[in-house]
Amino acid sequence: MTPLTADDSDAPSVLDAATGRTDRSVERTVALAEDLLTRRAGARVRLADAEDLGGSSRSRVVRVRVAQNPFSLPRTLVVKHYPGEAAASERTSATERVDPFPYEAASCQLFTAMPADDRATPTLYANDPQQRLLVLEDLGRGSTLADKLHGDDPKAAERALLGATRALGRLQAATAAREGDFGALLRRSGVKHWRDPLADDARSALAEIPDLLAGRLRVEAAPAAVQHARAAAGLLGGTRYRAFSPSEVSPENCLLTGAGARFLDFEWGCFRDVAFTASSVRLPFPGWAAPYALPTGMAEAMTASWQSEVAGVWPELADPAVAGPRHLAATTLWVWVCTRSLLPVVVGDGAGPEQVVVGRPPERAAAVLSGYWQRLATDATRQQEQAVVDLAEAVVRALAPYGGSCPLPLFPAFA
Repeated sequence: MTPLTADDSDAPSVLDAATGRTDRSVERTVALAEDLLTRRAGARVRLADAEDLGGSSRSRVVRVRVAQNPFSLPRTLVVKHYPGEAAASERTSATERVDPFPYEAASCQLFTAMPADDRATPTLYANDPQQRLLVLEDLGRGSTLADKLHGDDPKAAERALLGATRALGRLQAATAAREGDFGALLRRSGVKHWRDPLADDARSALAEIPDLLAGRLRVEAAPAAVQHARAAAGLLGGTRYRAFSPSEVSPENCLLTGAGARFLDFEWGCFRDVAFTASSVRLPFPGWAAPYALPTGMAEAMTASWQSEVAGVWPELADPAVAGPRHLAATTLWVWVCTRSLLPVVVGDGAGPEQVVVGRPPERAAAVLSGYWQRLATDATRQQEQAVVDLAEAVVRALAPYGGSCPLPLFPAFA
């Protein structure tokens, strides 16, 4: 069947409010989805009422209504299109060194093949690697975790945070033995050797942070603190606690549904040590650019919620003597990675290296970075790692003249 084109009279269009012109990229995304679903069904599928949901600089996301449906598709779908070409693996830009499409496609395929009770993601209905297109379940228009955090109900925000971390733990418990499946799916997409973007950034941070702190903040990292960070890099390898991670755990990509929290956007989805995911929500959310803090004790409650799920697979992670040092190691690496990205911005010395896993706050970057080092000092104190405590406190003091002394406000729901 001849595929629909942007000039087809049935093709939906979206008006760009800024220019007053039709957004042809949305039309093309919908036309490609119609063609893909038509080929799969053997009869024409027609989509209508396209709604641009945004996406990123790399992708376009559109919600559509299924207007003509020869087989049992739901009433609405979400289409995600990566219009660019596959990224070259040898490029040096952080956002280009790994092509996100096969990672998201493999992630969606992995979860769609799992039992529904273990799935905290949208179902994948169709996938076209040549056109770099995914047709996904529409999880609806419910609130996101970000909506709750920016709302006015602290109890609802607390329930949402604990529910989201519990869902993350459940997702990781369900994928604990599926790294081989994920690798096979990537190889089918042509990815022979997959890499975790956090691991690349962490190794760069380990090499650069001591000189960066000395040169930008006049803070000398004691050898014991540097050695602790380098030892933490052991989490980047093949530990026994590996499971799937959405990579960028962002409240905007956590949809709260009647069936619980559901996660969206796996452009950098991969397998890594589970401590990294748990620590990222404690900081909180280094992949998100919103500059807010959690209430006292919330990080610990979220960790307990996450542990209640992963302990079914790894009972020892419920033991503070095992989990505590691992969380500290993961937090150390996250803080060093964030410092490599944010410190040049804070001191006004350039934009710093672009990193996939770190969001750059539009304001209060010094307070965000100071908050991360304060979290590290708290965790290190509990584990009696005095060299790490001393370094963290020195960095916090050095960030004060740049705005680090102004504490971050709580998320609006807790204010």
